[in-house]
Amino acid sequence: MDINYELYKVFYYVASSLSFSEASKKLFISQSAVSQSIKTLERKLEQPLFIRSTKKVQLTPAGKVLLKHIEPAINLIQKGESQLLDSNTLGLGQLHIGASDTICRYFLVPYLQQFHKQFPNVPIKVTNATSLSCVELLSQGKVDLIVTNYPNSRMNHSYLQKTVATFSDVFIANPAYFDLKQQEITFVELKQYPILMLDRKSTTSEFLHNLFLQYQLELIPEIELSSNDLLIDLAKIGLGIAFIPDYCLSQEEEDLFILKTIEQMPKRQMVAAINPALPISPSTNEFLKLLPEDRG
Repeated sequence: MDINYELYKVFYYVASSLSFSEASKKLFISQSAVSQSIKTLERKLEQPLFIRSTKKVQLTPAGKVLLKHIEPAINLIQKGESQLLDSNTLGLGQLHIGASDTICRYFLVPYLQQFHKQFPNVPIKVTNATSLSCVELLSQGKVDLIVTNYPNSRMNHSYLQKTVATFSDVFIANPAYFDLKQQEITFVELKQYPILMLDRKSTTSEFLHNLFLQYQLELIPEIELSSNDLLIDLAKIGLGIAFIPDYCLSQEEEDLFILKTIEQMPKRQMVAAINPALPISPSTNEFLKLLPEDRG
């Protein structure tokens, strides 16, 4: 089907903002031109893409399917343009990484520093998202690579992965509030205490819930947050027993201890992943070389 790229471009901007007026501003064309382009595309595809009302614009099921395919294509074209137009980066192009706040703070910073020192003219962009959401960013072509905790239920097995670290998860508590430092407890006993953990949108939460299910136990946390650092702070003041990756725990945390559990805690990995369906920029290759390879 012969459809002008510009029609898909207009569709993308309307679909991503759900606003004809916002799309016209970003495209520097009139709102009537935007509307006419959408009508032309709908006529060529022989089905409506938007539900229009006086108050809001919504995607039809067909529109949602089309956006799922158009968005990665638009991102890929824009990324190619930026690599060609940026003459100050010695051909490397921008480095765009997706990673969680925790991984950025406790793992990525020294490697970003090293990369910036080696390639000072290469722009570095980091998009913070949960490890689960980072996979979506990679699949849509919004980032060049991601660094994520693994296992990750959304990870496409075709994505090329490099294991950069192996770690354990731990339960931590303040001995002034929980007299458990010298004990080994079971998961059943642990359920009697207030558990502090990351919310359901994280791989860490997914991991612990699945682990408890393996023992036919339902985990009902007392508090769910989006920050491991805040979980540590709440454990310090005795609000509960926090569940965190061990690399978040500083050696200087004298007012916290790691609980010993009867059940063994499986180790997890941290992986860097790229989408082989998309062109890999030279800057991405250079950054991957800097990351260590952990063979377990």
